[in-house]
Amino acid sequence: MTAVTDEDHGKGDTAGKPDGRADGRWDDGLIARRAAEAREAEETAPPTPAEDDPEPQVEAYAPADGPLPTRLDALRELVGLSRARLDRDTLAEAGRVLDEAAARQRLSSRHTVIAVAGATGSGKSTLFNALAGASISDTGLRRPTTSQPIACSWTDGAAGLLDRLAVPGRLRRRPHPGPAAFDEALQGLVLVDLPDHDSAATEHRDQVDRVLALVDAVIWVVDPEKYADAALHERYLRPLAGHAEVTFVVLNQTDRLPGEAADLVLDDLRRLLDEDGIALGEHGEPGATVMSLSALTGDGVPELREMIGRFVSDRSAATRRLSADVDAAAARLRKVYVAEGRPGLGERARDEFTDRLAEAVGAAAAGQAAEREWRRNASRACGTPWLRLWRWYENRGLPGSLDRMGQALTPPEEELTARQRVEQAVRIVADDAADGLPGPWAQAVREAAFTGAQGLPEALDELAVKAGTPGASKRGGGTETGRSTVPQLGGRPPKPPRPKWWPAAVLAQASMTLLQIFGGLWLVGQIIGVLEPGLVTPALIMLGGVVGGPLVEWACAAAIRGPARRYGQDAERRLREAAAGCGRARVLDPVAAELVRYREVRERYVTVTEFSTTGR
Repeated sequence: MTAVTDEDHGKGDTAGKPDGRADGRWDDGLIARRAAEAREAEETAPPTPAEDDPEPQVEAYAPADGPLPTRLDALRELVGLSRARLDRDTLAEAGRVLDEAAARQRLSSRHTVIAVAGATGSGKSTLFNALAGASISDTGLRRPTTSQPIACSWTDGAAGLLDRLAVPGRLRRRPHPGPAAFDEALQGLVLVDLPDHDSAATEHRDQVDRVLALVDAVIWVVDPEKYADAALHERYLRPLAGHAEVTFVVLNQTDRLPGEAADLVLDDLRRLLDEDGIALGEHGEPGATVMSLSALTGDGVPELREMIGRFVSDRSAATRRLSADVDAAAARLRKVYVAEGRPGLGERARDEFTDRLAEAVGAAAAGQAAEREWRRNASRACGTPWLRLWRWYENRGLPGSLDRMGQALTPPEEELTARQRVEQAVRIVADDAADGLPGPWAQAVREAAFTGAQGLPEALDELAVKAGTPGASKRGGGTETGRSTVPQLGGRPPKPPRPKWWPAAVLAQASMTLLQIFGGLWLVGQIIGVLEPGLVTPALIMLGGVVGGPLVEWACAAAIRGPARRYGQDAERRLREAAAGCGRARVLDPVAAELVRYREVRERYVTVTEFSTTGR
């Protein structure tokens, strides 16, 4: 082994020292110099935190009394009430917002997580290092330089937040000791440097999208060449226009622009942001912060650090971000909750539905039949015996009599027409109730109406049978079930009731008949010589009976017009009410229940949107 000489290590420095060391350490040679530089870097660089923050997570997110908890509760109830009416994809974004809000609220409220995002070559990593006061994120000409999110936390207790962002322990840093690290306003800041959002590596873009959905605020770094890039505006800035209050847009590399070019580019950037729908925080108005700087020369960096400090000290970034997320979810759901007019089922629509059902069930015909039956019974009770005998003979002997015609079967075309009328009535009332409703709720109202209408024609036929409508027993087969499924008609009597004066009319008619018989027998007795001749008296008695009978019948017919009409109207009313009750139970009530459910979710949606802080 070759001995180490003074010439190899420098004379005088190692004299009298064993193993060629000066003061016990290597101080020359390539390996020695690298070892010394590594030790100096370890002594000056801040220690890398372990995988888990030694400080326990304290002070969970607890927003002050404000609209956000109420809005989140309303959104949660809105999603719960809508699961049976809306598909999963429609509610997916709202569910994600609720999950992320719950996850953020379980973590620290003392910390504000701000991501630094930008395109390739925009200088975001340089700005990240300038804010941290140390070279934490690699910079250089190689693209992409940043391949994974790197975090810098100014205080302890942010481990849970960084775990949520999936930032590994080896990429968690602390700011370099100096003014930036000990700035009181920045205590609680967690700064995250993201990969390039336009990176050629797909996994880099996926990481950007994932982290941007979780951080409290974003600093978008643009450069004079790519500030108008369509990928930036269409994929990120425009969709996140509602998050203006937690957005910083920084025009970097102004040192490359001569004269007033930086101001011109900044004005054009503001114009593009305004076209994207992003409110600009100017003149004290809430909105995005837009400014220019040079991270390389440091021009404008202190001003940005001061703005970030005020933003972090306010401790409201997380609340603003969650509120903006709720606004975005509500905006996506607007088309399925907001109606164009005042949907509902008014009294006019209900009355028209009842009229159509009454027409289909034949309520008017039933009333007319009841009135005719009253008149017929009155004629039988108050008519002359000879006329009643003739009518009896006619009803029994002639197959085409009126009573038998009343019992004829209903033609098939009439049965089909009645069923079509019921279906048309249901369709019209469903369309009236769904008019102006958002698509899913209009569909739910129609399904409720059509589902309830199944079996409605048969039920109405059963009502008609109970009412005694001619031919109803053969129309829909409703009585073949052996059991009634519809409301009763209130105990309709099988025959019309008779007024109190009917016995007197019957007695008068019987008296007229007896006079006819007595006068006739008297005349017969005179003819055969049993009685003394005298035609005037028996003729007058017989004539009085012959004339008095029709007069009594005519008087009774005139007297029964009013009661018969009222009886028919009452029969029509009871059948109409029964048909209306059947239609209400089967169609209107289910439709009304769907409308009530819609009004409930509409109230929840209003609660979600009425406290919006972004005006969306």
